[in-house]
Amino acid sequence: MKNRLVVFLLAAVGLLVLPLLAQYAGNFWVRIIDFALLYVLLALGLNIVVGFAGLLDLGYIAFYAVGAYMFGLLASPHLADTFPTIKAIFPGGLHTPLWVVIPLGAAIAGLAGVLLGAPTLKLRGDYLAIVTLGFGEIIRVFLNNLDAPVNITNGPKGLLQIDSMKIPLLDLDFGKTGSLFGYPLSSVTKYYYLFLIIVVISVIICYRLERSRIGRAWMAIREDEVAAKAMGINTRNLKLMAFGMGATFGGVSGVLFATFQSFISPESFSLQESIMVVAMVVLGGIGHIPGVILGALLLAGLPEVLRWISGELDLQMLTGGRLDAAILRQLLIALAMIAIMLARPRGLWPSPEHGKAAPAAVVT
Repeated sequence: MKNRLVVFLLAAVGLLVLPLLAQYAGNFWVRIIDFALLYVLLALGLNIVVGFAGLLDLGYIAFYAVGAYMFGLLASPHLADTFPTIKAIFPGGLHTPLWVVIPLGAAIAGLAGVLLGAPTLKLRGDYLAIVTLGFGEIIRVFLNNLDAPVNITNGPKGLLQIDSMKIPLLDLDFGKTGSLFGYPLSSVTKYYYLFLIIVVISVIICYRLERSRIGRAWMAIREDEVAAKAMGINTRNLKLMAFGMGATFGGVSGVLFATFQSFISPESFSLQESIMVVAMVVLGGIGHIPGVILGALLLAGLPEVLRWISGELDLQMLTGGRLDAAILRQLLIALAMIAIMLARPRGLWPSPEHGKAAPAAVVT
């Protein structure tokens, strides 16, 4: 117990100091860490659906998009510029506060998760994956085309001038540089601490869910749905709860992404992003929270590190333009994933309980 407390304290100190050290190398590295935390939040939400309940969801990025566009519409001049009625009511534009947008993003995304889960309750495996994949693509196509006849999402041009997060009571604006005890803090560093707080809260929620009656019921459904139903578990309601709960994490992550980028477009919510989040869960270890976090950190950080390396080496000049850095980066990531899954098919850090064989009978 004492050793575990020491580890937690050292990890906490390391996480608090990490962006301050990364600032010296440039805000680029802090930005990579920020995006890694966003992907950790996405992977934790998908782990509830895939890891705990065993429901393969390939359209999870749709909830990310729902949260991002919800915040983009409520914290940018787009609606006020498009609709004169809104302009008359809010002449200064919509600038929704932090304490409203995060719960609202979670609620709207959770509702979208329940709406997705309702028609898929009788589907399993590949059929469920195909339906959820279609749902994700439908959301992206809608966002891409809802600029006519009424311009709601601004279509492929996306939403611009999205507000940064603000906490008026503390006079804190995450979009501006600041200082802490005389130490300069860049905007991306301030966002890091906001993301870290939300990720820590999310990890605690996931641990509590995993050890609750609901979490054990989800795992029973994952292992054998027929047996779970025979034991009296309401599989319908619990599946809907898994979809809704997992979607709330995606909605909150989308809100944070929109305010961090200050610009969103449908291209940010493609099928490739969904597959990447699924890969994070599978690579780290399905159903194991530390493994999911590890997988998210690796797959979120590795492409950016390889991007920097390829830029420093100037691969196109070295190879006479025959080798594209982006293609090489994707190739290296794919090869690394294949190698890891061949060596550790249950993931880098699998759950010690999942898949454990039953104890052998003792013959006396």
